Amino acid sequence: MQVLLLIALTTQQPASPPPPPPAAKPTIEFTGTVLMNGFYNSARTNNSDVPVFADTDAVGISGASATMRQTRLGAFVTDPDVLGGSFSGEIDLDFFGGQQPAPGNRTFPLIRLRRAIATVEWTHLQLMFGQETPLVSDRNPRSLAGVAIPDFSTAGNLWFWLPQVRVTAQYGTDMRFAIQGAVLAPISGAIQGPVATQPDSGERTNRPYLEGRLRLGWGPSDDPSEVAIGGHIGWLRGVYNAGTDSMIQSHAITFDTRIKLGRAELIGEAFSGQAISGLGGGGIGQYAGTGGAPVHTTGGWGQLNLRANPAWMFGGGCGIDDPKDSDVLATGRFRNFVCESHVEWRPPGPLIFGFEYRRLKTRYAAGDFTANHVNLAAGFRF
Repeated sequence: MQVLLLIALTTQQPASPPPPPPAAKPTIEFTGTVLMNGFYNSARTNNSDVPVFADTDAVGISGASATMRQTRLGAFVTDPDVLGGSFSGEIDLDFFGGQQPAPGNRTFPLIRLRRAIATVEWTHLQLMFGQETPLVSDRNPRSLAGVAIPDFSTAGNLWFWLPQVRVTAQYGTDMRFAIQGAVLAPISGAIQGPVATQPDSGERTNRPYLEGRLRLGWGPSDDPSEVAIGGHIGWLRGVYNAGTDSMIQSHAITFDTRIKLGRAELIGEAFSGQAISGLGGGGIGQYAGTGGAPVHTTGGWGQLNLRANPAWMFGGGCGIDDPKDSDVLATGRFRNFVCESHVEWRPPGPLIFGFEYRRLKTRYAAGDFTANHVNLAAGFRF
């Protein structure tokens, strides 16, 4: 009887609660893509290994070589409890910072800071500061040939990495609506000296760039479909006006999207504005032209990618930047149209391989100049 009573009492006692899961801890992860690109250009371009427009070429100068300059290194930091939210930080480097003026300099490239961002995220609010693409053009095409300079730069893709502070407020679960605003460094994109810098025509205004964006997303939060519209405004000192220091306005209206359709992905951007070379080559890198007036321009790009299986991806797209002819100097670029097709193979393990064909057609006062670019990529990730 005592044994039965003891068994009954034992079985009636509540089970011990499971131990709480371990608290999330800060983490740091190092990443990289070691990438070699072999390339061939059928005619002169602005840059051999990552061309973005065809140069004036009366004799048809071709060339082929290989480079490791598009190798990338990065670090990713997370902390689950910062200011009542979660923190993530990222730094992204490559070796596209230039070459030393010495024999063999092509194989001794200089390191370059691409992106460096810190983000604190709460339930409906996100704060980001650092160096990132402009808020109104936050997408880039997929490419192993255009890593250091994204595809369709100066042909519809605004992409410069600019110091900025960005705020995002997002609502909804299945359908997610976001309002975003950003204050950016007013950089015109002008070339600076090798060490010392001086205020360019954007910085001399003492006014920041201002941007806003409305975004609608749906689908999985880690693989969403999205559409967005944005606006940009800024100011530049009209240094092209000899003997004057007049102010010109930089502004643009933008649209961007990413649509997932099963195994297919459609991504792209479009814009219309003036004096926007500082956002990443808008106006084919020309912000002021005839009489120092701002260069008006329209452009955009689109790319369709199909992932047949986890290892293979096929895709292609086109981009165009078409400034207003009357705004462009006689020695300038009047139109830039670029198309590309690519294949990527990522077998199990760290290896990656890619092929891309790119055709560039750029219009000058003397006519249209074309160049074909072929790129073979091979590397590994860690």
